Amino acid sequence: MPGISITSIFDNGRRMIRRPKMKKEANYHGREQELDSPLGNYDQPNDYILESPRELCPDSDEEDAERRAIEDDEETKAASAAMKKKKRKALMEFRCRVEDAIMGNYILGKPSRRISRNESLRQKEQLKEITLWGVPLLPSKGHQGTDVVLLKFLKARDYKTSDAFEMLKRTLKWRKEFRTDEILEEDLGVPGLEDVVCINSRDKDGHPLCYTSYGPFKDKDLYKKTFGSEARRQQFFRWRVQFIEKGIKKLNFKRGVDSMVQITDLKDSPGPDFKELRSLSSKTLLLLQDNYPELIQKNIVINAPLWYYVSHVLRSRFLSNRTKKTFIFARPQKVTKTLLKFIEPEELPVQYGGLKREQDDEFTPEDKVSELIVKANTINYIEIPVVEGGLTMVWDLTVVGWDVLYKEEFLPDDEGSYNILIQDKKRLQGESVRNSFYFSEPGKIFVTFENWNFKNRRVLYRYKAKPTIPIYRTNR
Repeated sequence: MPGISITSIFDNGRRMIRRPKMKKEANYHGREQELDSPLGNYDQPNDYILESPRELCPDSDEEDAERRAIEDDEETKAASAAMKKKKRKALMEFRCRVEDAIMGNYILGKPSRRISRNESLRQKEQLKEITLWGVPLLPSKGHQGTDVVLLKFLKARDYKTSDAFEMLKRTLKWRKEFRTDEILEEDLGVPGLEDVVCINSRDKDGHPLCYTSYGPFKDKDLYKKTFGSEARRQQFFRWRVQFIEKGIKKLNFKRGVDSMVQITDLKDSPGPDFKELRSLSSKTLLLLQDNYPELIQKNIVINAPLWYYVSHVLRSRFLSNRTKKTFIFARPQKVTKTLLKFIEPEELPVQYGGLKREQDDEFTPEDKVSELIVKANTINYIEIPVVEGGLTMVWDLTVVGWDVLYKEEFLPDDEGSYNILIQDKKRLQGESVRNSFYFSEPGKIFVTFENWNFKNRRVLYRYKAKPTIPIYRTNR
């Protein structure tokens, strides 16, 4: 500052500045006040204030934060580049090992020394055509899906080439012994099992949805038919493998969707005393982990009873960390909410709170769904316009979250007409609703929801109008 001599010293990185004395003068109240004068008296030797370099440079904090952010970003990019390089290197090594094993005729194990030279050559030629899940394994063939399949084994073994190679060899050996390539042609069905498994629609990312329901096994007769003997249990296990293979047929390993979502419904399932079912379920899970790596993108378990959680904890000791991470559990009250995170409502079956019905003549997946939020302790409604008379209106709805009241009512545009109560007030608890009504005049349908809970409720709905010619009956 001009005209002022300021003495400063530094102590441990902090600058010490002598504070100037302010002149005082009496104000109009008779009190003394300090004058903010640029001049001061520096006679007091100990009159210092301390200021750190950060206080003297207020922008240094922002600069340090920006510098740290840049350094972190550079470290992240470097780590990502190193990981990509490691993965590419592992894939190239894996490709070479698979190529050598196929061309050297030892991918399925060491060939017998007793076979003739011609037989050995014939086996080598056959081995060049070896496939896994319909994808050629010989890298030199240049199939787009080969690297996708090989990467699944690498991921399952944390990109350790030797471990992935051994896993692939064991898988191919098991498939040969189990005759898996022939399994789709076999008739393994047991009457009553058609309700146990199904492949129904896809999730938001295009993964096939494979549903398994253990509720039908509560029927003791069906349980005995399925698990009553060792031969029947082996047939059931083979039937489960057949179902997995059918799901794989819906995958696309050429830069498409290459994994499935498995949904296991334990509602009304037999208890822990039914050991045969529990044993085969655990066997199937380990089979998926060891011989179908990275083919299950998510494993969603819904309506699980308490005993299942205990059983799962014990079984988890034999599962890899990657397999454990695929599991998602949903209690009965959270089933619809959980599934709708991954599945569109028009693709989710009605028994799970969605809007999809089998052999539906009214709606298709192309009929998009709208959403209404009913806040806690409020009333809200859906307004469906009926633009003219002679229409049949059809509407679908489901409530995410239980315990709301709803009512359906038609209000005609003509004030002289009567209101029509379509559905009196009732309580919804997890089920989907479909209704239809013929209207002879224009107006509006009001579907009212009362939510007296402490949390918001989400209503999903759709509707359409169908021109209808009424049929009148005459008495003769």
